[in-house]
Amino acid sequence: MIAPEHEADIQAAVAEAAATHGHWRIAGGGTQTGLEGGHDVLSLAAHRGIVFHAPKELVVRARAGTPLAEVEAALSAEGQHLIAEPPDLRALLATSGEPTLGGAVATNLSGPRRVHGGAMRDHVLGLRFVTGEGKVFRAGGRVLKNVTGLDLCKLLTGSRGLLGAITEITLKVLPAPERVGTVAIAGLGPAAAVRAMAAGLRSPFAVSAAAHIAPGAGHPRGLTAMRIEDFAASVAYRCDRLRGMLAEHGTAEIFSDHDSRSFWRQVRDVAPLAGLGPAIWRVTLRPSAAATVAARVEAAGGTWMMDGGGAVLFVAGEPALAGARGDGETWVALKGEPVPFPERPEMSRVRAVLDPHHVFAAS
Repeated sequence: MIAPEHEADIQAAVAEAAATHGHWRIAGGGTQTGLEGGHDVLSLAAHRGIVFHAPKELVVRARAGTPLAEVEAALSAEGQHLIAEPPDLRALLATSGEPTLGGAVATNLSGPRRVHGGAMRDHVLGLRFVTGEGKVFRAGGRVLKNVTGLDLCKLLTGSRGLLGAITEITLKVLPAPERVGTVAIAGLGPAAAVRAMAAGLRSPFAVSAAAHIAPGAGHPRGLTAMRIEDFAASVAYRCDRLRGMLAEHGTAEIFSDHDSRSFWRQVRDVAPLAGLGPAIWRVTLRPSAAATVAARVEAAGGTWMMDGGGAVLFVAGEPALAGARGDGETWVALKGEPVPFPERPEMSRVRAVLDPHHVFAAS
């Protein structure tokens, strides 16, 4: 493994690999080791630092190896936050290291707010990256109106290092909420939980996250929760109205700001499933199918939790649980089995241009 500090050294390493038929697997802070391949590692963890932060423009730019905690601290000091709410999966995956901004972008790592505010790729305004020929490209810019390269930004976000070594990221950010509230109902089964979350997400109260923790994942009766974020008075009013609207689904309670923030950090990091199995998957599916899939997982001996109103199911258990996959579901392994990279036809065409020698292996 090598860990160059400067972009020029990253560029030189890639150019040498292209000339000698070498291969690199790009790595960040080493927190997602379940996604590793068997190639030499080009770590970007030493290429770090915030390049600029323009609070009035709601923009931050940082190098790929910058720890997420450093970016979040700088934003917090200005009353701002990362919209995509990227999770810290170290406890879930039993890994160490330090989550980096580049790692979050390369894996499109997004948390519970995705259902309301979009995924990480929706907030990437610009990128600098080294192609498989050792050339430095820049895509996008600093503002949403600059459409140049935006499609390329979306392609590289989530490409897991297959299309290039991302060295610098420009992100749109937003003001952090003054207050966070949670409306929660205990004791609902999976199907009832999906119906309650759908009602909350359809409501006019701007629910920013909706999750269900199964009894086997740490809550004795199961807990269905919906989050509202905004100014204090608005959160109090909307939580009370949402609780009343959800009365037909069950008796709801409202969490305090402190308890809400703690609860949603746990949901963000998929903490209820930590230590519950040697294999972990993230399953995307239709919310209407979530209860059926959850029952299938339970029958196979697994444990689960829902996010995104039932559009995302996190599953923990033995590797054999992979046999519970069904049509219309996308299972992505976070731990316990290799992750085949879904190289779509358009991705292959882009790769032929950006990495014609196949220097990069998916991380």
